[in-house]
Amino acid sequence: MSPETISTIILLGSFFLMVLIRFPIAYAVGISTVLCMLSMGQNLVSLPQQMVKGVWSFSLMAVPFFITMGVLMGTGGISDKLIALANSLVGWMRGGLAMVNIVASYFFGGISGSAAADTASLGSILIPMMVDEGYDADFSTAVTITSSCEGLLVPPSHNMVLYATSAGGVSVGALFMAGYIPGAILAASLMVGSYILSVKHNYPKGEKFSLINFFKQIGKSIWALLAVLIVVVGVVGGVFTATESAAIAVIYSLLVSVFVYRGLNWKGVWRCLEQCIDTLAIVLILIAMSAAFGNCLTLLHVPAKAATMITSVSSNPVVVILLLNLILLILGMIMDMAPIILIATPILLPVAQSMGLHPVQFGIMMVLNCGIGLLTPPVGAVLFIGSAVAKRPMEKVVRATLPFYLCMIAALLLISFIPSISLWLPRLTGSL
Repeated sequence: MSPETISTIILLGSFFLMVLIRFPIAYAVGISTVLCMLSMGQNLVSLPQQMVKGVWSFSLMAVPFFITMGVLMGTGGISDKLIALANSLVGWMRGGLAMVNIVASYFFGGISGSAAADTASLGSILIPMMVDEGYDADFSTAVTITSSCEGLLVPPSHNMVLYATSAGGVSVGALFMAGYIPGAILAASLMVGSYILSVKHNYPKGEKFSLINFFKQIGKSIWALLAVLIVVVGVVGGVFTATESAAIAVIYSLLVSVFVYRGLNWKGVWRCLEQCIDTLAIVLILIAMSAAFGNCLTLLHVPAKAATMITSVSSNPVVVILLLNLILLILGMIMDMAPIILIATPILLPVAQSMGLHPVQFGIMMVLNCGIGLLTPPVGAVLFIGSAVAKRPMEKVVRATLPFYLCMIAALLLISFIPSISLWLPRLTGSL
């Protein structure tokens, strides 16, 4: 066995072993990197250099701003208004509150960019509301957690920024525009599944559709929705960069949350900033450690070996794309979203490109795969949050979520094999 193979086994073996025993992911990445460097005889002085290099990126400056924007808007009193807007649009359907949950998640996802924030914020309101209206608690929780993944696709999503950084040379603006249609397709597939189950269990309808009420709710929600327009229109239109747009959106979110919706006071703002710092610290540690980990992968030629191994199974693009999705789904079951993006992108993206997939399309595929992983045990963070918010056993929530997994996988397959779903809008707007 060659020294390179031994070092590869040490790097990947120690990493996955620590992940399986639920070791903190950032430390698992760091320790496995150190062990690998020692096995290769490298000087550990280069480790902090690689870590600093990983976070020394202008585009990464957008991440803390997007996180701050999401927390400010998520706690600033906009949840009720987005729920009312969604209710005025789709509440009249059979299983109306389930449809409201899904559409509200699409609106809210464009502001928070976080499935966990969506579940915690909207779930705490909608799950009790649905139960009071006669919906099953586990069904209500399943709808909430699966629809929260729309926020990972709808811009502004800081996960798209992480992918753009890991992929290198991919436009953040193109990724932002690429997420709208896949997010809508995911929402539509979940609505179909919800409607079928609602008819089966005879869940109630809401009030009849009223155009006057719809425009009234748009007027109340417009301040929240404008935050998304600032980011997307500004970036795609070339008015400012993703980082600059994120900074402007933070100021806008602060003003709207404090002075317009008045859901926050200045003491609440400080609490939001503390929460942002906690989240950002985790993200930046992961990025720094993943940069050093990625350097080891490159030195050991792991991306090229992975490409050879995957393509040796089959040269058929359909089979390879299905295999890539399977790998990402399995990784999502044992790892959180950010480390998957940071670690797997340099390995799997070359394989995807060799099969004719555009990097933007693959980014959407990866994000949705990781989103499904957030809902699967044993490391499904959003699954845990949903169970905690609803106060329901995780096993029962998983059982109720099974039909929605099928809806999400159907959306994933459409995105994987129809490139125009992801690429049409970026090409139309000239961001690609």
